[in-house]
Amino acid sequence: LTLSLPPDSIPQDNRELTPIWSVFVKDDDIQVERPYTPLEGVDESGNMSFWIKKYDHGEVARWLHAKQLGSSIELRGPVKTWTWKDDTWDDIIMVSGGTGITPFYQLLHHVFSSENACKGRLTLLHASKTLADLPPANVMEFLHGVAEQHPNNFRFCVFVDSLDVSQQHEAKIPMDITCDRIGKSALQDALQLKKTMPWWKALFWPTNVPAVAEDRKVIVLVCGPEQMVNAIAGPYGRNYAQGKVGGILGELGLRSHQVWKL
Repeated sequence: LTLSLPPDSIPQDNRELTPIWSVFVKDDDIQVERPYTPLEGVDESGNMSFWIKKYDHGEVARWLHAKQLGSSIELRGPVKTWTWKDDTWDDIIMVSGGTGITPFYQLLHHVFSSENACKGRLTLLHASKTLADLPPANVMEFLHGVAEQHPNNFRFCVFVDSLDVSQQHEAKIPMDITCDRIGKSALQDALQLKKTMPWWKALFWPTNVPAVAEDRKVIVLVCGPEQMVNAIAGPYGRNYAQGKVGGILGELGLRSHQVWKL
């Protein structure tokens, strides 16, 4: 979906539009609002593109999909989700499920569409239920293109629960798709951690020692269905606060400053 801002509402200060940010869309019928992430931010004409899935239980998404060309809707924002600073992290690992890829696409599009070279290493692990559920063609092709052009700075890994070749997708899907969920092994690879430990070392190695050294500037960003977030990073806190690090990342010894749940 593409939304166009009126000329007097186009932000003039680009500092407000650095990743990761979203806007709230309000359903006027039931007075409910939901946040959505513009895939490529706002262009000079005030256009914003979104990937919004229409779910049976998604009130605002169904309301948006029912709109006709030229309809007006009410927005609130921009709302910062996570602040990108190129010199802050050596490694950024992004884990997404479903439409949870949108904030990471916004970040990656910003980083690799700018004239400045990326200094750190970014890894995106994305999961969808089936091939047909993968993101739109333009999203997939951009990400695969960046991975091919910048192999030292970006790695893109795709996971699906079911690899049914009869299911069609409009993008050219490469063969490097893993038919599995994002698990401990994939996260260890992304974090460049050893998967095994000598038995004698395991006897004396405290379980609460971080697997990622404190001097490594590493962060894992997680965004997706709540069940996936719980399994990867532990549940949110009260009112969607960050909460404690749990799940697989907790098992790997990551601390709160090394994990962020979007």
